[in-house]
Amino acid sequence: MTDDREPADARHDRISTHPTPGRGNSLSGWPEAKHPVRVAVNYVVVWLIRLSPSLRLKRLLLRALGATVAPGVSWGLEATPDVFWPELITLREDALVGYDATLLCHEFLQEEYRTGEVVVGERATVGAGAIVLPGVEVGAGATVAANSLVTRDVPADTTVAGVPAEAMGSGGE
Repeated sequence: MTDDREPADARHDRISTHPTPGRGNSLSGWPEAKHPVRVAVNYVVVWLIRLSPSLRLKRLLLRALGATVAPGVSWGLEATPDVFWPELITLREDALVGYDATLLCHEFLQEEYRTGEVVVGERATVGAGAIVLPGVEVGAGATVAANSLVTRDVPADTTVAGVPAEAMGSGGE
């Protein structure tokens, strides 16, 4: 049997774990994790980001939420940044996040919730409908295919696809 664990710099090593106190799952206690007014404001701003056709306005609003947004970033219609922890998103120069993609910086689980930065590298592309989980780094020049679920880091200049996303073979394979 092979060991399918990720390398030492894997996303799980970059995720912060927060135990859920008391009874119930971690989502039921979300107001203790993030102030409800902050989440409500974030939600309204995220809604504007999703619907605005202006890339300039999208970049401005993402920065207002606390995301790190480099010049030339393109954010597609209906694409969704994390509503709880958008400040954990980093979009490097000329990164492209496609239509209806989602960048999640949190995971609410039964006994805990987790948070982690999501980084989309320089000239990287996250395709339409893709979901990137917390702690994931999409390397420079990498491509995430449409409707993929990214559970691991994507190396630079690599194309991944599927659920979970896996590296695509070259045309000769």
